[in-house]
Amino acid sequence: MPLLWYVAYGSNLHAARLDWYLRGGRPPGGLRTYPGCRDCRPPERTVAALIPGGVYFAGESRAWTGGMAFYDPGLPGRAAARGYLVTVEQFADIAAQEMYRAPGADLGGIRAAITTGRATLGAGRYETLLRVGTRDGLPMLTFTAPHRAVDVPWTRPAPVYLGMLARGLREAHGWDVARTVDYLAGRPGVAGRWSRSALRVVAGGGPPSDGESSSDSSVRVPVRPV
Repeated sequence: MPLLWYVAYGSNLHAARLDWYLRGGRPPGGLRTYPGCRDCRPPERTVAALIPGGVYFAGESRAWTGGMAFYDPGLPGRAAARGYLVTVEQFADIAAQEMYRAPGADLGGIRAAITTGRATLGAGRYETLLRVGTRDGLPMLTFTAPHRAVDVPWTRPAPVYLGMLARGLREAHGWDVARTVDYLAGRPGVAGRWSRSALRVVAGGGPPSDGESSSDSSVRVPVRPV
């Protein structure tokens, strides 16, 4: 089976989180049970990656509540990501589960995304496939929403969800708590809604300072696309 890189930028940065998509089941603290992939073997390799664009949080997760991470290649900067070397079939099944489809469904858009750089399989969340690069001669694919970050309201991610993302950043990139907090604090949906002190907690640091709340939902920090 041909191989490709699945590029994760949200909670699937955390390898243990991705494993629930591969093997199936319900992760601790989650509200959803996953059927798993037809081929449940672990990825052959994982690598840290930085891809052009940025991550923002929007919508409402049916698995964790709170905002979900999406990738917008038009945002300034670079998004921290993690590449998993998987088979095309595994990528199709992971993507299908993200789209609330059954594994094994025909995702012919994978070939189109590899060839043209983009394939839209529907109007919903994670139904747009993007090619974000090439590594070792193999395509790097991810999935996101069809809209841009500036086109939708941003929503605050839940602590358990953001915690998995933070652990994934530290696993993949070897970042310390301070650098992880710096990265997360600037993401639309997190900025102005999570204090740095609370971010340190989910990133594995100490408890919040006295009198400092974990969020302020009244603030929206503007984002300027390139």
